[in-house]
Amino acid sequence: MKMTRALACSFLAATILSGRAHAVDAAAPERPSTARPNVHVLAPMMIPGLERQRTIRLYLPPDYATSHQRYAVLYMHDGQNLFDAATSFLGEWEVDEALDRLAKTRHLQIIVVGIDNGAEHRMQELDAWDNEKHGKAEGQAYMDFIVGVVKPYIDAHYRTQADRAHTAIMGSSLGGLISHYAICAYPKVFGKAGMFSPAYWYAAEVFDYTSSHALPKDTRLYFYAGGKEDESMVGNMERAVALVRQQGLSAGNISVHVDAEAQHNEAAWRAEFPRAVAWLFEAP
Repeated sequence: MKMTRALACSFLAATILSGRAHAVDAAAPERPSTARPNVHVLAPMMIPGLERQRTIRLYLPPDYATSHQRYAVLYMHDGQNLFDAATSFLGEWEVDEALDRLAKTRHLQIIVVGIDNGAEHRMQELDAWDNEKHGKAEGQAYMDFIVGVVKPYIDAHYRTQADRAHTAIMGSSLGGLISHYAICAYPKVFGKAGMFSPAYWYAAEVFDYTSSHALPKDTRLYFYAGGKEDESMVGNMERAVALVRQQGLSAGNISVHVDAEAQHNEAAWRAEFPRAVAWLFEAP
């Protein structure tokens, strides 16, 4: 099913606005921070080839300072929207609150690394395929930055389980698209991925790319979409799911959830996050 022009324009506008959230918030009245004390803002890092600095936000488990254990790591896009209402666009995901609760109720403790989006560069950075209307893709450079700069820094400075089985990537909208690309392009780095409301409509090349990049059989994938998003969302997601199933991933390693009443926004992703992260990391 194809997206209508009106829906496409509306969906694209939401995507652009989300990417510009950091710039919009800079001009808005200051809001109090809601980030938990175990969320830290690291010094900006340079993206090689793009020559842009990017802020990294880090969530550490509640017992990190008092334990000696190593932790699995989840890399997430749009870092401004993950932990703090003061930097978010139309509400945060409340990743820190959710994981603090899961640490108590399900003994799930992981590190989360949030990479801020590039505002006006977001659409190019979160797309791995050139777009006739929106220009040259920068997704490969962005992912090389995460894999070659951010992850080595995190592994060197924090107690991580650095192997692929304990390393995941997750994002929404264009962040879902680049997460899908990442799990296919870097199967030796990421063993798990979460695609929330993935913007497959933006780069149809993702389907052929998926077909030509077989995933290791133990890869875990979480797909989520809202039933009240654009009319192509669920169909495109089902197409992507079918492709990875054809590669031989077992039913137990793929989770698909459609919330019939959910829309394309942070509130929906916030509600889904605890279920998704617990499944990806197999919390009891």
